[in-house]
Amino acid sequence: MKNLILVLFFVMFLFPAFSVAQNTISPERKMAIDTLALEKVRDLSKYISIIGDGNTPFSEADRVIKRALELFADGAQMGVSSVSDNSVQYYLIRDYFDRLMMLNYDQVTIEWFNIQYVSDLELQPDGRYVGIITIYQKFEGRTGDNLVYVDVTKKDITVYVERKQTQIAGNIIEFWDVLLGDIRVTETRRQ
Repeated sequence: MKNLILVLFFVMFLFPAFSVAQNTISPERKMAIDTLALEKVRDLSKYISIIGDGNTPFSEADRVIKRALELFADGAQMGVSSVSDNSVQYYLIRDYFDRLMMLNYDQVTIEWFNIQYVSDLELQPDGRYVGIITIYQKFEGRTGDNLVYVDVTKKDITVYVERKQTQIAGNIIEFWDVLLGDIRVTETRRQ
């Protein structure tokens, strides 16, 4: 039953407004894609909170990392900054998650807020659409009851929308999928 619902979702929600040769997005479809992109960003926010929480068991953090990696395009990177030296380092997403899991704080709180599109989706020569979602991230690191580090970082998330195919019950179904790309630091400040 669950598989039938998934099949119907793909067929009814993601596919009907397109022909195979068409590579444009109708306004209705664009709204659905925007919603999906924002939902994936919110999911990533939840995953980062779980991975960064020092109380999360390793097996659970590893499971969540695998789920989070599914949100990203190959080769995507995450920017990490610090108010102490104003530097920004970029890590492949898997490396970022591994580093996040091993932070030297007893408790880490990561909150994303003010999530919004800042650029509309634009068609690229390769047939993909690309847009930017901006988020603000508040990071707090505690040792015992002491707040050791806190900052707020503005980040731009590249969003890729591309046509994909899947086979369901012997039929090839085309749909638009949303993948997250590089997450760039644009500003970091003390809270």
